[in-house]
Amino acid sequence: MKTIPSFPITSNNNTGIVKPKPIVQLREKFINHIQNRTAKIGIIGLGYVGLPLMWTFHEKGFPVVGFDVDQTKINNIESGKPYIKHLGYDMMEKLAASDRCSATLEFAKLSEVDAIIMCVPTPLNTYREPDMQYVEQTTQTIAKQLQKGQLVILESTSYPGTTDELIIPILEKVSGMQSGKDFFVAYSPEREDPGNPNFNTAKIPKVVGADGADALAVAKALYDSVIVETVPVSNNKTAEAVKLTENIFRSVNIALVNELKVVFQEMGIDIHEVLDAAATKPFGFMKFTPGPGLGGHCIPIDPFYLTWKAREYEQNTRFIELAGEINTSMPRYVVERTIKALNSHHKAVNDSNVLIIGLAYKPDVDDLRESPTFKLMDLLNKYGANISYYDHYIPEIWETREHKDWTGLKTVAWNKETISEFDAVIISTNHSDINYQELADWNDVIIDTRNAMKNIQPRTSSQIWKA
Repeated sequence: MKTIPSFPITSNNNTGIVKPKPIVQLREKFINHIQNRTAKIGIIGLGYVGLPLMWTFHEKGFPVVGFDVDQTKINNIESGKPYIKHLGYDMMEKLAASDRCSATLEFAKLSEVDAIIMCVPTPLNTYREPDMQYVEQTTQTIAKQLQKGQLVILESTSYPGTTDELIIPILEKVSGMQSGKDFFVAYSPEREDPGNPNFNTAKIPKVVGADGADALAVAKALYDSVIVETVPVSNNKTAEAVKLTENIFRSVNIALVNELKVVFQEMGIDIHEVLDAAATKPFGFMKFTPGPGLGGHCIPIDPFYLTWKAREYEQNTRFIELAGEINTSMPRYVVERTIKALNSHHKAVNDSNVLIIGLAYKPDVDDLRESPTFKLMDLLNKYGANISYYDHYIPEIWETREHKDWTGLKTVAWNKETISEFDAVIISTNHSDINYQELADWNDVIIDTRNAMKNIQPRTSSQIWKA
């Protein structure tokens, strides 16, 4: 654990009285508010990152104000109605009943909080380059309400330099104040893993970088009060690089097993059996599992943030880009396997009725961000297939930025009469509470991208296809 350095004081040359710099006074005042649980926390963006963070601060005794542009989310928080299923009813009901928690569309109230934490989307544009419009617009909004002594933190994943090169200049230009003198700025990447029962926000160590020692002291004190451990680093760029490194590590290793899956499939070797056996080695091996492509907000996106920024420094990221190419090609591989499976049953993909199981990007959550299922649906639709899906976590597809064509489509029912009517079923997400034996009993063509049918005995040799 790094220690926070001591801070300078100034001397009045006329009187000889030594007094702290103004920023030190602001720092000590802020830390005192944290220690007394009187610091009011403002969180912008009440999604999969912001909502758990709101709960974490509330649970530790802080007053919290949530900000969002979505009226439905505001209403749900006020009424205690869950809109992220894995977070449950109990949390939402307690937030709704608390006099220390509120949610609003009125961003003018940012002037009333002590800390402002941004949890807004950082997607890619159509050219696979960082789309910073949400960060930039939110920063502009904050800057108009910025008060002396406030702490502004970005938690959204982004390229190294975002905080220093984009956020701080906007805050200073619009507010007329200076970071490190009048207000504090920090970066602390979110590390959420939706649906993971072992790690919630409070239990995951928090990396923190900041614009100067005073800002780092304030940000560290804030997270120390609610998180199991804080990990201070030297600056914002380093903290931003930490987040990218974590997810690029996963992306590269997933690409490796995805490529091995394709190669071993041609050799008649089961990749999952290989990985299970390799994982028995107690050192030098870490198990990653293949799938139909990458999903979630981070892993499919973060590598492109770094490759984009690297070009500014005339650096190539060939290894990372190759991993991205492999992972983005996996939906096409699944479709090819689906076509072969249908052909083996004397059926064409054109005009076939295809069911995809699992719209969420990972098991047992209702999070469909960057789900590879959408890519499967788009590709199969181009081949003329009639697409349906089953996902009891997502009964109806809501509008997304990238897949508006599927808005309003509803899940099919889970029963023999319905499932048996499909020409093929693709398992894209292996929710743990699906009865896969029933699936095997009800349908003759199953394309399994997640090894969900591992312990199921097929009725025929051509019933279950691994992809």
